[in-house]
Amino acid sequence: MPGAVRILSLVATVVRTVFAVIAAIIVVHAVFVLFEANPGNVLVQFAAGWRDSFGWFTRDLFTPSDPEVAEAVNAALAALIWVVAGSLLSKLVVKLAPGSTARV
Repeated sequence: MPGAVRILSLVATVVRTVFAVIAAIIVVHAVFVLFEANPGNVLVQFAAGWRDSFGWFTRDLFTPSDPEVAEAVNAALAALIWVVAGSLLSKLVVKLAPGSTARV
């Protein structure tokens, strides 16, 4: 495998992994909200901070009557968007590889 293809494949893997980690932490936040975890807990605050930083674009998108369900659904949608975006971006990076036939 030529050097450029190998490097771009590695970049694609890193992109997919980073986006998946962001999505996973947002999902953890959704679970914390849904099951009414203690908001004073450090882990809950950490997940909420990631949700605020990386999932702000779906805040208050859907507004069911139950605020916990609303936040869980909106956070889950943000996580799904991160996974899809990471997959698409990683595929684009692989396509940039000269003469690449690598599949991601």
